[in-house]
Amino acid sequence: MATKTYPSFVGMTPSGDVALGRIQLAPEVLEVIVGIATTEVEGVVATQGNFATGVAEKLGRVMYGKGVKMEWADEGLKIDVYCIVEYGHSIPAVAAEIQREIRQAIFHMTSLATHEVNVHVTGIRFDE
Repeated sequence: MATKTYPSFVGMTPSGDVALGRIQLAPEVLEVIVGIATTEVEGVVATQGNFATGVAEKLGRVMYGKGVKMEWADEGLKIDVYCIVEYGHSIPAVAAEIQREIRQAIFHMTSLATHEVNVHVTGIRFDE
């Protein structure tokens, strides 16, 4: 299994001469922020996880970070989101809104600027 490599310091430098310490952010925190921001967009039914997240959800555990893949590149933070869209919504409009929501949520909560937010629509859910 590949190890996630994220910087140990995230956030702005404290102002003034007093250094208060370092701010460390777990990788799972970013995944949760992205997952919640994605599911709040109108037209998104769910995010698409893998087999392990499916089993965990069957056992009653809520997986907010499922369907989210992140990596740090030289340019900055790259995010891939895999989601299912509700039938009747414009896929390009929903994808653009997902990108806006993720960038805004990440910036306001962590002061990080994202380099890429890629949205992968893996399915369409129809009304039964």
